[in-house]
Amino acid sequence: MSKAKILIIDDDSNMRRALNVRLKAEGYETIFAADGFSATTTALKEVPDLVLLDLGLPAGDGFVVMERFQGNSKLCGIPIIVLTAREVQGNKDRAIASGAYAFFQKPPDNERLMSTIGRVLEGTHLGGGVTRT
Repeated sequence: MSKAKILIIDDDSNMRRALNVRLKAEGYETIFAADGFSATTTALKEVPDLVLLDLGLPAGDGFVVMERFQGNSKLCGIPIIVLTAREVQGNKDRAIASGAYAFFQKPPDNERLMSTIGRVLEGTHLGGGVTRT
């Protein structure tokens, strides 16, 4: 079975690089977008299995990206994990209400992040039932 394709949406090139190294080590395929506009176009072209999404993006923040995904029949079923430097208070609840499966503050605990990614991907491939955190 081939590993999942993960879209990393983050304007910080160092964060994209670090996530890429970690995800590739786990066998995942990675693709990238650096702003809110290219996030939607890249997702439509590549149709990832999961998205790691920063909230602080140019050209449409992470909440705008989630809204665009929810409004698109091709993208609305793709699970999103928020990974951001923004404060937890207010943002976590809003992200979960906007459709995110989980919320992590940067820098993330890598083991917890990888575990959550695996759990979300397993749940979506098994027809849902993933608990949002």
